[in-house]
Amino acid sequence: MKVLERIALAGMHCVDPERAHGLAVQSLKMGLGFGRGPVFSPRLSTSLAGMNLANPVGLAAGFDKNAEVVGPLAQAGFGFLEVGAATPRPQPGNPKPRLFRLTEDQAAINRFGFNNEGMEVIAERLASRVVGVPVGLNLGANKDSADRAQDFATVLRRCGPHVDFATVNVSSPNTEKLRDLQGRAALSALLAGVMEARAELRTPIPVFLKIAPDLDDDALSEIAEVAVETGLAGIIATNTTLSRDGLKSPHKAEAGGLSGQPVFEKSTRVLARLSELLDGAMPLVGVGGVGSAEQAYAKIRAGASAVQIYTAMVYGGLSLAGEIAQGLDQLLERDGFAHVADAVGTGRGDWL
Repeated sequence: MKVLERIALAGMHCVDPERAHGLAVQSLKMGLGFGRGPVFSPRLSTSLAGMNLANPVGLAAGFDKNAEVVGPLAQAGFGFLEVGAATPRPQPGNPKPRLFRLTEDQAAINRFGFNNEGMEVIAERLASRVVGVPVGLNLGANKDSADRAQDFATVLRRCGPHVDFATVNVSSPNTEKLRDLQGRAALSALLAGVMEARAELRTPIPVFLKIAPDLDDDALSEIAEVAVETGLAGIIATNTTLSRDGLKSPHKAEAGGLSGQPVFEKSTRVLARLSELLDGAMPLVGVGGVGSAEQAYAKIRAGASAVQIYTAMVYGGLSLAGEIAQGLDQLLERDGFAHVADAVGTGRGDWL
């Protein structure tokens, strides 16, 4: 299977990145995925904001924007999935080209701009999904919305009954002024509206906040305080970065958010600092540059209860999820941890 996947990846890298992504989704629809369900071991089994996970390796938002292949992805080894981002109304996103491979850096730059089919279509697909691993939805706002803060609550009201968790995404760099909503006053007001919508659900679900890696210490402190005050379930750290430090690829000057290996150190430092600020008040999900079991383990030891991957699959394939989970199990055994939760935060000081 791995040989076939490598051949498929080589073919994908011969075509435009966004077209290759579309082909990957179509392949999954046709049943051409690799995997036999979530990787499980007693060491990897854990809880995240009340959700039981077979393992702590999740899929980050952005791969399955429109919840088209939740079933096949649930068989790929992941412990949980996040789809979206979804906005109230469908929108095409930014003009193409808007996705670039940075092969020399094992990275990608995207400026999609929340392209998706809208919450009505996505809600219908999520409502018909087969129960499997926990599935969450990344909440977004329409680019031309008169009240972007209200958009997040609107999507949660419509789609919340059909998912296990939701993520407020105010950290995408590809919708103008969206990141302004990370400030204390704006964020408090936005989250208050989202939590009101959550309370209206028949079964209230955990709500996470996804933040940018380009925040200074004062901003991180404010976010930590607001997260606790508003009753969030946790924080996802981090989204893509605007930094271009140390890149080699010819595409390094493209506008958009940078993801992949160059983000690993920056995002892990933000994660560790949040872990220190929150001191166990809520779980953290580590995202940014996770491409191996060792990197997943580093995020966990920096303070993450779970991790998410996406860009690394561009280079390592969908089977990477299971490989990371299995490798993480071996690292935990090597270091004498009976459960992955026991390792959370044990190496935080290395990143502060």
